[in-house]
Amino acid sequence: MIDTGSTGFMLVCAMLVLLMTPGLAFFYGGLSRRKNVVNTMVMVFGVLGIVGVMWVVCGWSFAYGGDGSLPFFGGLDQIGCLSAVNDMVAEAEGTPDAFAVLSGQGALANDPELAAGYPAIIDIVFQMAFAMITCAIITGAVAGRMKFGAVCAFVAVWVVVVYAPLAHMVWGGDGSLIGDMIGALDFAGGDVVHISSGLTGLILCLMLGRRKGFAVLSYRPHNVPFVALGAALLWFGWFGFNAGSEFAADGVAGLALLNTVAASAAGVLSWMITERITVGKCTLVGAATGLVAGLVAITPAAGFVEPWAAIVMGLIVSPIVYAAISQAKRRLGYDDALDAFGCHCVGGIVGGILTGLFCVPGLSWTEHGGLLYTGDWSLLGSQVLGILVTIAFVAIADVVLGLIIKACFKGSLRVSAEDEAAGLDVAVHGESAYPAYLGLD
Repeated sequence: MIDTGSTGFMLVCAMLVLLMTPGLAFFYGGLSRRKNVVNTMVMVFGVLGIVGVMWVVCGWSFAYGGDGSLPFFGGLDQIGCLSAVNDMVAEAEGTPDAFAVLSGQGALANDPELAAGYPAIIDIVFQMAFAMITCAIITGAVAGRMKFGAVCAFVAVWVVVVYAPLAHMVWGGDGSLIGDMIGALDFAGGDVVHISSGLTGLILCLMLGRRKGFAVLSYRPHNVPFVALGAALLWFGWFGFNAGSEFAADGVAGLALLNTVAASAAGVLSWMITERITVGKCTLVGAATGLVAGLVAITPAAGFVEPWAAIVMGLIVSPIVYAAISQAKRRLGYDDALDAFGCHCVGGIVGGILTGLFCVPGLSWTEHGGLLYTGDWSLLGSQVLGILVTIAFVAIADVVLGLIIKACFKGSLRVSAEDEAAGLDVAVHGESAYPAYLGLD
């Protein structure tokens, strides 16, 4: 039976998550250099178009199709989302059992009766929004130097051969490798969204090499208000991201919402304190980054932990992400332009591990609760193993895919030195964000 309350709830959540991708364009655009802001933002919008098409064509099927018998792959039965549409038509004609049980995240994977709470067609667009924001996060690492065509080609393949299988491994229900066999918990995308996108960004930026002037020039955000606007849109959309991952308008969705606010607030506070201690000043860019770090950390745990634990997670994650961005990047020498790896992959790992500590046993999707409550290391071990499997799968797939795309683009993923120096806005896209500006970048 269709629950109109949950149906309306999921429609709103899907729209909130869709808002996150253009919000990320503002966040990244503000962080970029003046001469590359258009390129930085159009990469995100390009992802929106590519993933929107690829998800309908085959992404949904690869992630959530099949009967759950394969641990790595969904199936081909949902190609073009035809099954979901046929089910909707059948329901309209009065055919019973029209809405197929979904093998999605969280409650859907563990209580099939909840799957009939809303039409499957809504879940397709909800999961599409997840795929969009995941792919868009990757672009921040390669800003200012990767060929636009190469970015588009990479994303078009990555979303179906890396993201979709990983989503199935974590959220595919019975028989899935990470979610069922390993028993790792990921409420809304710590592994699937943040670790995968941040790690992919790192691998691509290593394949590209450093920007000209890296470690010599000081790259400062060119538009701080853009950063704040983007962070605000991400924060607002994240409420649908985490609360919607309960797939029902119930108390757990409310808990996920409260935890999302609590962790992000603690992340802001913790980042500002860290900045005040280390550099003597609190910055708006820092506060916005702390907000995102708190959101990333709570994502895998949103429906599993108590609000006090969400605050602790936000307080813990910001100093770690701050160190990754301000220290590790400089010392190790990788040029993650807009810190996709430092914020999302590192923050996602922290959140996944802390889930194994703070998960309330009664809210767990498995037989195991957090170490703090049970004294049992089983869930924490599963969390770590799930993260390691995610890292191994994504890293291997990224390297292979990156080399293939590189070969397709005449052996180079990178724009020419002349275009990089001039700025990609005019050189690649033929437009400037600030055509009346006559000063230096």
